[in-house]
Amino acid sequence: MKHAVISCLHANLSAVEAVLGDIDRQGIETITCLGDLVGYGPQPNEVVDLIRDRKIETCQGCWDEDIIDGLDACDCSYPSQLAERRGHIAHQWTTEKLTDENKEFLASLPTSIRRGRSLFVHGSPNSQHEYLLPEMDAFAALERVEMSGADTLFCGHTHLPYVRELGNGSIRVHIKNASDREREDKKMTLPIRRIVNAGSVGEPRHGGVNATYVIHDDIKNNVEIREVAYDIDRTCEAIIEAGLPHVFAWRLSNGFEFAELAEDASHVCER
Repeated sequence: MKHAVISCLHANLSAVEAVLGDIDRQGIETITCLGDLVGYGPQPNEVVDLIRDRKIETCQGCWDEDIIDGLDACDCSYPSQLAERRGHIAHQWTTEKLTDENKEFLASLPTSIRRGRSLFVHGSPNSQHEYLLPEMDAFAALERVEMSGADTLFCGHTHLPYVRELGNGSIRVHIKNASDREREDKKMTLPIRRIVNAGSVGEPRHGGVNATYVIHDDIKNNVEIREVAYDIDRTCEAIIEAGLPHVFAWRLSNGFEFAELAEDASHVCER
């Protein structure tokens, strides 16, 4: 059976509607959302309402957590001080706009969803804020999947869609006693594990402007990364009308990855 996995919607209603339409046209009925329903975008209530109306099973993202618990819960790393300042503006704006009912919904979301041998999280099994980037050390990446007890780990948060297979590895253990007379060698072959990142529906950072999500066929066990065009102008106009930082609209229009880096590349958030 095929199921769809979406992530990082970021209050971009036009993108969410386009992706759900693409999923519906393929006859896929099971959808899992990896969180970050809000943040940066201009339609937080509309997006949360749509996810609730469609009864899409959803886990909590870092933005969802921060809106409920405050920014003290955040251990993310903004690429610049300007980006961090804009993030705070978006956080305050979203907090003021979200209805109490939708805040309660975000607070009720689980941090992970388990379905068979698959685990669905926003960042990693450790935290909604931890990035599992595609270039992450292979041992550390395998550890995240293995410790979660899953064969396939679905995540988001990075806004970069990818499929990473971890296999064909082994661990050799050599044990000797104090006298060095008795030795024992053990070798363990590691099973294949997989990390699937769904990218971002509402704020793509993969170098293009299209929304991304993934389809997993659990019978054939293959993954398709899909890109969907949406009405970007509609979202950008809403960002400007809402009084949110204009760079959010510029970033969506150009599809640049970490656009703020060019403005203050030396800063690294240490919070």
